[in-house]
Amino acid sequence: MKEYAQIRWAADAKEALSAFPDAVKGIFGYSLRRLQKGLLPDCDARRMESVGNGVWELKTADERAWYRVIYLTRIGDELFVLHAFEKDSRKMDRRDLEIAKSRLKMVLAELRKAKEEDNAQ
Repeated sequence: MKEYAQIRWAADAKEALSAFPDAVKGIFGYSLRRLQKGLLPDCDARRMESVGNGVWELKTADERAWYRVIYLTRIGDELFVLHAFEKDSRKMDRRDLEIAKSRLKMVLAELRKAKEEDNAQ
């Protein structure tokens, strides 16, 4: 296992995170770097069992909005960021939950396919 996990971004998660205010990007960037090293994030985090096993949410806010990054825990040498979004209420929008779930299914299908190809060789 490598010292640092590679971050793999699902769909537009990286672009969405890049659009956050600089201070928010800094908080999430530092926490993602800690996760790459196998350490705990530096911001609020909670399990997202409603999305799937091994899925977590990083949370922060500023005076304007709440910001979230949903990721799948490190698998081997990879960390998967499923979804990044901002919201204007405490409650998570069902749409964001569904996006995270569908991206998790996509990532797990890719991992299964890669494992099957490795086993076939």
